[in-house]
Amino acid sequence: MNPLRLDDRDIAILATLSREGRISKTELAARVNLSPTPCWERMKRLEKAGLIRGYRAEIDLTGLGPHVQVFVTVELESHRAESFQLFERTVARMDDITGCWAIGGGYDYLMQVVSADVEAFQTLMDGLLESRAGVRRYFSYIVTKPVKDLPPAMALLRP
Repeated sequence: MNPLRLDDRDIAILATLSREGRISKTELAARVNLSPTPCWERMKRLEKAGLIRGYRAEIDLTGLGPHVQVFVTVELESHRAESFQLFERTVARMDDITGCWAIGGGYDYLMQVVSADVEAFQTLMDGLLESRAGVRRYFSYIVTKPVKDLPPAMALLRP
């Protein structure tokens, strides 16, 4: 399959939508210097190609009440394909785990967890250990304050 060829306007559309998903089509078109219909057609092409996977609101969790956000590095007991698949299926069913990435280096996975409190986080991790998902060990890092959380700079990712 040939990759979708992107020009500067496509990149501008992606960059704008990654920062402002609720922008009107008319405003988006004006920002990327296109008329609304061609801009809409480009947007639909980017969606169809899978480059735009969805639109969502960015929620300030502090406004909802107390919570804890934790990043967790995980090392599995075994590095067989079945072990990775079992771990990934187990994690997919756990709602508190909001992000999970397979990583290279000393650990196998990096997880992002959002729980009501530290006790709920520990209950989640105890459940993960008891699930026989193959966790050898994990290290947790509690977020004390957000410093930077932005979408990637699209123009920098383009070859």
